[in-house]
Amino acid sequence: MKLLFIGDIVGKPGREIVTTLVPKLRVERGIDFVIANGENAAAGSGITASICKTLLESGVDAITLGDHVWDQKGFETDIVGLERVCRPANLPASCPGRTHLILEKNGFRLLVVTVLARSLMNLKADCPFLGIDALLTKLAGQFDGALVEVHGETTSEKQALGWHLDGRVTAVLGTHTHVATADASLLRKQTAFMCDVGMTGPHESVIGREIEPVISRFLDGMPRRFEIATGDNRLSGALVEFNAVGRAEKIEWLNLKSE
Repeated sequence: MKLLFIGDIVGKPGREIVTTLVPKLRVERGIDFVIANGENAAAGSGITASICKTLLESGVDAITLGDHVWDQKGFETDIVGLERVCRPANLPASCPGRTHLILEKNGFRLLVVTVLARSLMNLKADCPFLGIDALLTKLAGQFDGALVEVHGETTSEKQALGWHLDGRVTAVLGTHTHVATADASLLRKQTAFMCDVGMTGPHESVIGREIEPVISRFLDGMPRRFEIATGDNRLSGALVEFNAVGRAEKIEWLNLKSE
C-alpha cells in the first residue's frame, strides 16, 4: 500500500496545486491514503472550515495541523465538527479537536497523529515522546500501521523521535520549517523517516512569503507585511510504500510542479 504525506500547504497557491495534482497522483501512483498538513493554508496562517472542505473534496483523506492551529478566528469552534481533521495530540487535553484519526481502506487501518516538538517552539505542548507513547498504548489493537507527523523546528528533536518510534510505526515525517531535508530513509526496523518533507506552495519565496519584504526586514528590522508569494508553485511531500503489517518498504521525496 502507499501513503502520500503532503508538507505544509501555504496559502492559495498551495491549495490550488493540491486540488490540481492530488486526483492525478492518486490514479497515476496508486495511492491509498493522502494526508496533508494544512496549518498554513489560510493566507499562510491557520486554516478555515471551508478550506478544509475544499481540500478533502479534492482527494485528501485527512488534514493535520501544527502550531498555527488557532490562528483563524472561530476555528476553535469549527474544528469540533471536522471529522477528518486532527490537531497536535500533545496540546493540553482541554483544547478542542481530535488528537488522532484512523483511516481505513481495504481492511487496513492507518493511524494518523501529529505531535508538536518543543525545542524553539512557542505553543504550549506536553512531551511529544511520552505523549505518542501513551497514545500508541491506548490505541493498541485499533490500527495496523501509523503515520506520525512531528511538527517542529530542530532536526535533532525530529531525528530523536524517529529513532524512538523505529519499528513501532510506519512512518515518522517532519513538517514546520518549509524547507525539505535530504534524509528520506528507512530506519533499522523499517520505519520511514524524513526530518522535513518541505512546503507545498510558492518556492520562489522565503518559506512561502514574498522575497523583498523579508530581505528588507533582515536589513533594517522594520515591520512589514509578508504577503504570500506566487512564483514556482510546487507540491512537496513524501510517498511511503508499506506492507500489510505496516512496515515501510520504500520512501520517496516528491517535489512536483503542475503541468
